[in-house]
Amino acid sequence: MSESQQQMINYFTVDVEDYFQVAAFERIVSPGKWDGYVSRVERNVDFLLDMLDEHGVKGTFFVVGWTAERYPDMVRTIAARGHELGCHSYAHKKIYDLTPEEFRADTARAKDILENITGQPITGYRAPTYSITKRSLWALDILQELGFTWDSSIFPVVHDQYGIPDAPRFRFKWPDHDLVEYPMSTMPALGQNIPVSGGGYFRIFPYWFTRMALRKINSREQQPFIFYLHPWEVDPEQPRMNNAGWKSRFRHYCNLDKTASRLKRLLTDFRFAPIPGTTV
Repeated sequence: MSESQQQMINYFTVDVEDYFQVAAFERIVSPGKWDGYVSRVERNVDFLLDMLDEHGVKGTFFVVGWTAERYPDMVRTIAARGHELGCHSYAHKKIYDLTPEEFRADTARAKDILENITGQPITGYRAPTYSITKRSLWALDILQELGFTWDSSIFPVVHDQYGIPDAPRFRFKWPDHDLVEYPMSTMPALGQNIPVSGGGYFRIFPYWFTRMALRKINSREQQPFIFYLHPWEVDPEQPRMNNAGWKSRFRHYCNLDKTASRLKRLLTDFRFAPIPGTTV
């Protein structure tokens, strides 16, 4: 590892949701059915917390309000072990599928739940499925109105469900807003941005490619990257949604059995900390 990589501190993030809450399964598992599924989020969060402790890493955990409401001790444990907490909506619905009034109510409810559990202000937000896009930029006004000071919802890529391809690739302040944005990390290649910052991309791409791309961000661009994953991604034994479409099943289940070992390598190869909030 080069000296610049040794000194560069990147941002480790977790989107705390259960395996049945993901957008890939929203057509077959609505929020009204969630209570009918066996939850595995607590055991998977504990697994991640132990792994992070082993490597001396602290991160930012964006928690779904519905989950926090049912497992407040899990939220307290995340905070007690030195990690930052952020809001990941209440019902994990894509923003552009909501009206502004529905989005405001959902977000305020989740924020209140997390603040009541921890006794601390929640100032960071991440949209479900990175769903702040050009057609839902109105959400920024509502986030600011609700007291958020920073956001990490923008993915500067072309994708069928999210993305603002021409958005800045590194942290910036939104014009006409008091919100700092931490975009998800990408690598420029062949005239477009390649997503390399975690989640399904961490599972689908071979580890050597992920490491190479992230090292380039640190060494060539002299910028920190933002890494993300979900607790269910370290759980290859989770129940299967066999009635979901093939694309959804591929995105969700590809290489689940490799995530934990790859994550250990990542935590060894790079340095991490929580997202520093409003610092620009």
